[in-house]
Amino acid sequence: MNKQRLSGMRIRKFTLVSLTLALLIGLLAACSGGSNESAEKRVLRIGVLYGGSDNEPYFRQQYTDMYEMSHPNITFEIVGAINYDDQRFEQQDQSKPAAQPDPYEKMKEMLSGTNPVDVVVLDYNMLRRLTQDNLLQPLDPLVTQDKFDLSDYVPTVIDGIKAAGDGNLYALTPTFNSSALYYNKKMFTEAGVTPPTDKMQWADILNLARQVAKGEGEDRKFGFSFNRWPSDGFNDTQVYSQALQLKMWDDKAEKMLVNSDQWEGVWNTVASLYQEEVVPTQEFINKMYEKQSAEGGNDPFYGDLFIKGKVAMTIGDYGYINELKKAADNASKIKDFEPVDWDVVTVPVHPNDPDVGGSISLSQLMGINSKAQNDKDAWDFIKFSNSKEWAKLKSRSLYEMVARKEFLTPIGGLQYNMNAFTTLKPLPPTSSDADQIYRTKPGVWEAQQPGYELFQEVIKKTKTAKEALAEWETRGNAVLEKIKNNPTGEATGGGPSIEVMPRG
Repeated sequence: MNKQRLSGMRIRKFTLVSLTLALLIGLLAACSGGSNESAEKRVLRIGVLYGGSDNEPYFRQQYTDMYEMSHPNITFEIVGAINYDDQRFEQQDQSKPAAQPDPYEKMKEMLSGTNPVDVVVLDYNMLRRLTQDNLLQPLDPLVTQDKFDLSDYVPTVIDGIKAAGDGNLYALTPTFNSSALYYNKKMFTEAGVTPPTDKMQWADILNLARQVAKGEGEDRKFGFSFNRWPSDGFNDTQVYSQALQLKMWDDKAEKMLVNSDQWEGVWNTVASLYQEEVVPTQEFINKMYEKQSAEGGNDPFYGDLFIKGKVAMTIGDYGYINELKKAADNASKIKDFEPVDWDVVTVPVHPNDPDVGGSISLSQLMGINSKAQNDKDAWDFIKFSNSKEWAKLKSRSLYEMVARKEFLTPIGGLQYNMNAFTTLKPLPPTSSDADQIYRTKPGVWEAQQPGYELFQEVIKKTKTAKEALAEWETRGNAVLEKIKNNPTGEATGGGPSIEVMPRG
């Protein structure tokens, strides 16, 4: 290659890179609306719940690096209310449980201390408490003043945020995650059953599930699964009761609340699905894979019965679409595999609130501290992060959705009901901190343990739901009474040790 040609290639490459950077910087400048006129160096302090050596670089990459490119006079300081590195590496006395920091109290300290942060990034569960404690500035006046267009915001997002602020806007989030009800079109067609539709009630969805379930033994096809993976049933009752906002114990964890008509209805409903073999069990999975193991071969979908065409409907998050697409793209490599012909509708709803669904995550909410020292740049950064230009750049994500509906398009050219993920509102936040119980009373999980074994007895019909719940109440209250006298120690007598997810 001669020197002239090499020189020409270098010039063209340099020109292309320069043009790309110029376009990107121009786009970023458009995001900011030209509000950054002063060359004065300023610091913008952003508070997050968990800081540390891993979390800070990730946050900068996701949210602040692009802003800094078009705002060279702004320096970001990322402040963590809780340092994850401290918790990870600090040596603990194994003879007694380590005291867990209260996330909300740590957030309050970060917002109201001597050097308060300007922007706070929080999840939905904290938003209501922060607004009630007057720790956040209302954003409505700023939106009106700057004519910041929110008309194309996803209803799930904007309505959910306003619900936490009694109708007012105290935060914005550029992204969110949501779940939907995935269904197998072929199974419904073969059964001659009309597929599910948006905002169907739980009772109607479960009736559909009963109609499409068929077959015996290893050839059984199931109508429904509460998630992609088989469950013991007890956790399914937690999913089903989520929108009903039922509690296992009171806010102080001093009294069990499970012996009620509502809980009895939940247990009877879920147990009947197992008794009628409408939902798959772990035992079915085990037998299926014992046979497969004996025959040899590899299964890339272990435990996922929907993707294998064994379940007609399942609840999954937005990222599940990517798994279904990868399975279809690689179908020719997999022995005896037929890709699922699927679509989605909203998750089932309860009749008491048909506009609300569970499993909607608003985890990157950005608000302005009521004591912000640099509230002007704080608002400019929030506008940038929630702008249409930013949403366009981030809309290619396979696992999160952008909050602006204009840029929500199906992944990889697929065709499916995108509205299934954006229609329902998130569960309303509470002003209490359920997780605090698990921090201050680490043995409280033992009060939950009897529920596992007792639910199995209901499935086997050795106890009625009413009898089982009454026994759970008695055994759980005994545990809570012991914890009341020794909050930081473990109670005994709650049942066998089983790992559980905290659900107050």
